[in-house]
Amino acid sequence: MTSAVFCADIGGSFIKFGVSRHPGEMEECGKVPTPVSSWDDFVQAMQNLIDKFGADLPAGTPLAISTAGLVSPQTGEMLATNIPAFTGHSLARDLSVALARPVTAANDADCFALAEAHAGNAQNQPVVVAIILGTGVGGGLVINGQLVRGHGGVTGEWGHGAITRTELRINGENYSVPRLKCGCGQTGCLDMLGGARGMERLHQHYHQQGRTSLEIVTGWLNGDAEASLTVNAWLELVAEPLALLVNILGPSRIVAGGGLASASELIAALDVKVRGGVLHTYEQTLLMPGKFLTDGGLVGASVMGRLER
Repeated sequence: MTSAVFCADIGGSFIKFGVSRHPGEMEECGKVPTPVSSWDDFVQAMQNLIDKFGADLPAGTPLAISTAGLVSPQTGEMLATNIPAFTGHSLARDLSVALARPVTAANDADCFALAEAHAGNAQNQPVVVAIILGTGVGGGLVINGQLVRGHGGVTGEWGHGAITRTELRINGENYSVPRLKCGCGQTGCLDMLGGARGMERLHQHYHQQGRTSLEIVTGWLNGDAEASLTVNAWLELVAEPLALLVNILGPSRIVAGGGLASASELIAALDVKVRGGVLHTYEQTLLMPGKFLTDGGLVGASVMGRLER
């Protein structure tokens, strides 16, 4: 197991960079804008960060990357990325050649799962599911400390597939559920209704009123009737496929990341709803917010950089 690892969390706007000099430790060094259009500019940005913050480390110190989009473990190609500079490149292989050092890369949800399984709120649990409730819905899976990488890098993507119902019954009343065209090409995916933007779409559908997810959750907590209907519908829609995921994988812990995970009361309500819909009895909390809600990408990358050496 290598000692130091360079870590980068790459999003469509910024690259967050850090150095993990020892297992379990992470120094976040700073961030720079992501060069989204040019591969050469991206390579140069990474080299500049390494030169600036790791001049004292050996030349072969590995780099581990958490990135938006899916990374195929078979080919290294990127899927559903919002960074055009990556198009046509095997991110880890090509960057390894350009920087003359080992490079590993994984989806940001996978890195969050690794962070929580090794050092967070699912530490030492045998089967860990990480769910992302952010702009959309994502996930990752860690079993016995090892990241599970499915075909094409698709694992734990429970937000996709035509799975949402067309009608809900809440407090004795029937409510329609919009089936929306998803960016993946299908219609009716949870990804369009289960994240923060999805909650906002539900509120618009039921009340013809634009409110942010924060305003909706705050209204729910304060007993607002319109917000309560929206959140109750959201809980029904999200809990059902999540319960299916639990029955298939049998996780010992689910950790939530993304913007909605910071609403602890919302996650607690979702936990109750999910545990009420699964086969096995979970006496204790199954679903909880993660420990690394802001730096899970970097922490998980540092774990991955050591595991994959």
